[in-house]
Amino acid sequence: MPKGVTGGRGPHDREALTGPGPGGRTAASTGADQPPAVEVRGLLKSYAGIPAVGGIDLTIGQGEIFALLGPNGAGKTTTVEILEGYRSRDSGEVSILGYDPGPDRTPMKAHVGIVLQSTAVEQYLTVAETVSMYAEMFPHPRPVDEVIGLVGLTDKRDARVIQLSGGMQRRLDMAIALIGDPELLFLDEPTTGFDPSARHEAWDVIKDLAALGKTVFLTTHYMDEAQYLADRVAVIAGGRIVAEGPPSTLGHRERSTARVRFRLPVGATPPPEFLAPPGSDGFVEIAVDNAVSDVHRLLHWAVDQGVGLEGFEVKRPSLEDVYLSLTDHRSDDVDADGAGGVS
Repeated sequence: MPKGVTGGRGPHDREALTGPGPGGRTAASTGADQPPAVEVRGLLKSYAGIPAVGGIDLTIGQGEIFALLGPNGAGKTTTVEILEGYRSRDSGEVSILGYDPGPDRTPMKAHVGIVLQSTAVEQYLTVAETVSMYAEMFPHPRPVDEVIGLVGLTDKRDARVIQLSGGMQRRLDMAIALIGDPELLFLDEPTTGFDPSARHEAWDVIKDLAALGKTVFLTTHYMDEAQYLADRVAVIAGGRIVAEGPPSTLGHRERSTARVRFRLPVGATPPPEFLAPPGSDGFVEIAVDNAVSDVHRLLHWAVDQGVGLEGFEVKRPSLEDVYLSLTDHRSDDVDADGAGGVS
């Protein structure tokens, strides 16, 4: 198989991508009534006696978009490669769609698609020719034009790969991974190096896959990507999961203290609870205990006094803020040669 992408196949009677998938599930029926797509218990991996993955537990439901976040050196790549069957583990239990990716890697591959950061495809083939070439590698592939349409490349069907934008090439990567009709997709930093437009195009494709009942396991360094795409995220640092949950509540950030930021005109003096020295940019930033009532008092004062609050905003810690606080000084893994730097 050409480098960079693997895919699976569905059984003869697998319904169209927009219909039921494994076990008769559809996008609307995925959930707690289905067995997990991924289940990991006590995953351990060491290099030269130094732990790289130190006891990870994960459960990912079918039809879920799950993002694994972590800095370089945290054990993220080692974990994902074990789940994909590319790397052995020292101990622990791993189930991918009911398969153990160690001894069962060959049958598991029939149900899993993998999209790496870069995919080596022939640049002078057309989109249709490329997808057709990969389709020939599977006993029961999805119809080529159906998959091309799913990833939004129908208008580019006869365009050569070299003519595609970065976002369109990523769509092609998705098509290659989908041609075998996998139930689970591993996406490794799918939008690295993309411009904003191309990133949003790729996001649309990923959302569409989940809507069809596919399970997506995503790694990314972009916090806005995880925020937009993922149903749940887990943060790995120092070989361990240090936080897990929906992006909006990770690290209890929905309950974190809000901060009010504004800039006052010269000579204006706000209420005492909003007195603070401005920063170098002239903005005052105040932590507030009760965002609603405290902000109401500040705005009421400003309206009464006819004072403008330039650049006024109320903010809570972002997902990036939480991520940085969770991963600070916690990456101390080693690579396969024991030289440091497992990602």
